[in-house]
Amino acid sequence: MKFGDFVNGDAIRVELAADDKEGVIHEMVNSLVVASQIAEEDAESITEAILKREELGSTGIGRGVAVPHTKHPSVGRLVGTVGVSSDGVDFNSLDGEKVQLLFLLISPPDRPGDHLRALENISRQLRDN
Repeated sequence: MKFGDFVNGDAIRVELAADDKEGVIHEMVNSLVVASQIAEEDAESITEAILKREELGSTGIGRGVAVPHTKHPSVGRLVGTVGVSSDGVDFNSLDGEKVQLLFLLISPPDRPGDHLRALENISRQLRDN
């Protein structure tokens, strides 16, 4: 699996406007609506699902990176986007540092393998660079 298999280029945000975790997640989910990757009527429940996942433990994995993600029945395939915050966002990361690079993933509940492969791909790319 490659980035291009799940990251939608039209949804990438090279400079996020939001400056907090909830705002950044909302902005990135909305970028997937604008790119026609998710339906506008599903955006709020997807955002809520991602924030609920964050309550279980931050997806800020350290070194300025976060991978907010969720499984949601409204998507038929794995979709994702990338966002960059020059100033950084407090994400309660494992290392306590602000996050500048975010990978947001949404996958169908019945495709856990795709979800895990995407997370592994992101991890591998970050480790190798």
